[in-house]
Amino acid sequence: MSAQFLLSLAGAAIVLAFTGCASPSRSPITDSYGPQPHLPEPKSSLFPTVNIAPAKGWPAGTMPTPAPGLKVQAFAKELEHPRWLYVLPNGDVLVAETDAPPKPDDSKGFRGKIMKLLMKRAGSSHPSANRIRLLRDSNGDGVAEQKTVFLQNLNSPFGMALVGNTLYVANTDALMRFPYQKGATQITAVGSKVLDLPGGSLNHHWTKNVIANPAGSKLYITVGSNSNVAENGLDQETGRALIMEFDIASGKARSFATGLRNPNGMDWQPQSGMLWTVVNERDEIGNDLVPDYLTSVKDGAFYGWPYSYYGQHVDTRVKPQNPELVARAIKPDYALGNHTASLGLTFYTAQLMPQYRSGALIGQHGSWNRKPHSGYKVIFVPFQNGQPSGQPQDVLSGFLSNKGDAFGRPVGVAVDRSGAILVADDVGNIIWRVSPIGTMMDNRPINKMISPASASQQPVSSQPDVEQAAK
Repeated sequence: MSAQFLLSLAGAAIVLAFTGCASPSRSPITDSYGPQPHLPEPKSSLFPTVNIAPAKGWPAGTMPTPAPGLKVQAFAKELEHPRWLYVLPNGDVLVAETDAPPKPDDSKGFRGKIMKLLMKRAGSSHPSANRIRLLRDSNGDGVAEQKTVFLQNLNSPFGMALVGNTLYVANTDALMRFPYQKGATQITAVGSKVLDLPGGSLNHHWTKNVIANPAGSKLYITVGSNSNVAENGLDQETGRALIMEFDIASGKARSFATGLRNPNGMDWQPQSGMLWTVVNERDEIGNDLVPDYLTSVKDGAFYGWPYSYYGQHVDTRVKPQNPELVARAIKPDYALGNHTASLGLTFYTAQLMPQYRSGALIGQHGSWNRKPHSGYKVIFVPFQNGQPSGQPQDVLSGFLSNKGDAFGRPVGVAVDRSGAILVADDVGNIIWRVSPIGTMMDNRPINKMISPASASQQPVSSQPDVEQAAK
C-alpha cells in the first residue's frame, strides 16, 4: 500500500472518530437566531467537533421540501458544482460552476490534510470547472431547456454583476470584465483584469462575490479571511475579511467595511437602500458559538474579526489582542444560527409571493462544526422599515436524510424574472425553482393563457403539483 493511501485511510478513520465522539449541543438552535442570540461561554478542546453530513446526492424521485403553499422543481440538472446565480435582465440565468482553486499552503501539516478530507466528505473536492453556464427557459415552463457554456477558462469564479454592457466576474484572485450583448449565449472575447484580489497558495476563504450599486457607478466585493481566527498570522490577513468598494470611473478601490470573517451574499435592502451581507463566523469554540449573521454594512465600520465576535466578545485565542479595535466593533443586526454556513442572500422585491416582500432569502450551506447539524436549508427573514422584524421561516428544507446524509447543500439564491426563487445546490448539482402552487410553471395563472375562443371548449386547470418525497 502507498503512503498516500495509508494517510487517507488514517485520516478517514480520524474523521469518523471525531464525528462519533462529538458531544451534542444542549441548546436549541433557535437560541442562536434573531437580534439577541444566546452566547454561552466558549468551549475549547484539543479536537474540535466534527460532524460532517456526507454528500450523497439526490436519490431518484426525491427533492427538497418547500414551505406550505409552494412547489419545487428542477430548473436545471447535471451541472458541475453550481455555487452562485445571477439573473440577467432578459431572464437568462447565469450559474458559476466552481470549486476551490489549488491552495497547497492551506493543506500543509496534519491539520490541513484532515481538513481536506473533511471537505471531500462534504462534497467539495473536485477540480473546479472554472466556467459560467447560461440557462434559458424560452417556453416559460420553469425548466431551462437551453444550457450553454457562457464563459470558460476562469479561475474559481463566483460573483457576477452586469453594469450596462459590461459583465464583471469575481475570480478567486481578480475582478474581471467582459463585453456583454443582450441575448448572447456565449462570450468569446478575452476578458480584462480590473483589480487584483487576494489569492495565492494560502487562500483559505476563496470565494469572492461582487455586486453593483443601483447607480452602476461602484462595485462592492467580498473577501474572506485567510484562516479561522488568524492562526496563520495577521500578516496573512492583509486585504482580507472585508468588503471592498471599487469606483468604476476612477479605477480606485478602498476598504468599505472590515472585521467580517467571511462575507458572501450581498444585496440592497429595498426599504432602506442599505447594503446588507451575510457572514460566516468563526469555528472551534463549541456547538453553540459563534452564530453566523445578517447585517447592514456601514461605511468605515469594523465588525470584530478576529479579535472579537458578535460585537465586543473577546476571542482570547487571538494573539496579540487589539483592545482599541474591539472597542469599535459593531454588533451585527441579526443572528442566523450557529455554524449554519449562511452564504446566499437576496432581498425579495417581486410580486409573485407577497409573503416574502422586502425580506431576506438566505441559503444556508450547512454545518461541519456542530452536533446536531444546523443549516442545510433556505430561510426567509421578514423585514419592516428596513430592519429584521421576526423569526426566520423555512422556505426550502429536506436537504438532509433521516440518517444525516446530505442529499444536497444550498448556496446561492436568486429571484427569476417571474418572481420564482432559484437555489443553487452544489451537492445535488441542480438549480431548484420554488413557486406558488396553483400557477403555471412560469407563474402566469393558466386562465390568463387560454384564449377566449378556446376557453369554452376546455376546462381551466393548473399544472399538477410536484410530489415531495424527501424529508
